[in-house]
Amino acid sequence: MRTVVVTGATSGIGRATALDLAAHGFRVVATARTEEKAAKLTAAAAEAGLELRTVLLDVTDPVSCQDAVAEIDEQTGGGPWALVNNAGVVVPGAVEDVAEADARQVLEVNLLGAARLTRLVLPGMTRRGGGRIVQISSVAGRFATPLNGWYCASKHALEALTDALRCEVAARGIRVSLIEPGCVDTPLLTDALAAPPPADSVHGAAYAATRRLLALHRPVPPERVARAVRRALLAPRPRRRYGVGPEAAVAPLVRLVPAAVADTVVRAVLRMNAG
Repeated sequence: MRTVVVTGATSGIGRATALDLAAHGFRVVATARTEEKAAKLTAAAAEAGLELRTVLLDVTDPVSCQDAVAEIDEQTGGGPWALVNNAGVVVPGAVEDVAEADARQVLEVNLLGAARLTRLVLPGMTRRGGGRIVQISSVAGRFATPLNGWYCASKHALEALTDALRCEVAARGIRVSLIEPGCVDTPLLTDALAAPPPADSVHGAAYAATRRLLALHRPVPPERVARAVRRALLAPRPRRRYGVGPEAAVAPLVRLVPAAVADTVVRAVLRMNAG
């Protein structure tokens, strides 16, 4: 039985992925930031007739990452066969409106946390002669949108890092894939809709327009993303990228639109043409 580590597994895509993989014969080690969240996930798995293990992990803390991987290595006798880097955060807002501490947190979790865990599991995969790494990215890693710049930056960087990594580890039998969901029905989306805009922002009209647009979206369930993760793990030759949802379907086409045209349309839709 192959062991898969899923980070950020107590809600949203991570929870759906952990339960899906456990239901399809994988030995799942799910990470959680607190004992309480770990216990709730374990209970949910038991209620579904599934078994998984949990490990406490804060991806922004190098010591926590080292301790978690050491514990997983001990549990599995040499480390996981696969790593699903799912832990992520969203801090919506215009580039100038997001505090530097919040911007650093987005990059720490979405980019450096994934890189940190990847570096720690690679030696075990190399000794074993292969493995899989699946990065949960986003369509935001393919094109950027206003009022989400820091999240988009973190996902663009994750995509670049992953493209480099894929080539670097291929000769060792390690396969690396990106999952690129569009709008997903998770707490991240709920939090983004609920977040009030800064009272003194010059982008008030754009925030309001963005909230209206997000409310019109029909997000896909996280279980659909989990199925894409499973496909990436089971495929003999996994694809480099797996898009999920309607936004992912049109993402390649967006890059064909001249930048000046795209900017004009986005500014008009978000009412950013004043001034």
